[in-house]
Amino acid sequence: MEAAVHLYRLIQQIKELGVKPTVTLNPATPLSAIDNVLGEVDMVLVMTVNPGFGGQRFIHSLLPKVHRCREMIDNVQHPVLLQVDGGVHENTIDDLVAAGVDIFVAGSAIFEDGECAANIRSEGTYESMKR
Repeated sequence: MEAAVHLYRLIQQIKELGVKPTVTLNPATPLSAIDNVLGEVDMVLVMTVNPGFGGQRFIHSLLPKVHRCREMIDNVQHPVLLQVDGGVHENTIDDLVAAGVDIFVAGSAIFEDGECAANIRSEGTYESMKR
């Protein structure tokens, strides 16, 4: 959202190339910024940390924003996926599932400390993962 001067035009150009467009919102960007393009995209990515570097803590005050985004998506006439990126780990994934998130980006939670396999096994609960 923040990187595009003419977001609607950019979305149309992406679609003309046969690619499914996604719009991303930084933590401080209000959901109202995507009101007019939500019906044109295939996914919304809500950043739950400030972009720039891995290992940041999940900003818990963004959970209501994620819930509201899910509600907005549910009112669109075509399927739109909801993705979150930032601070996704075993202590946040259940809340994000409850908020209606479809796709989770987990970086540090998986690759931290060179213990990739062990981290994958420990992330989230089985109940969360099978939803």
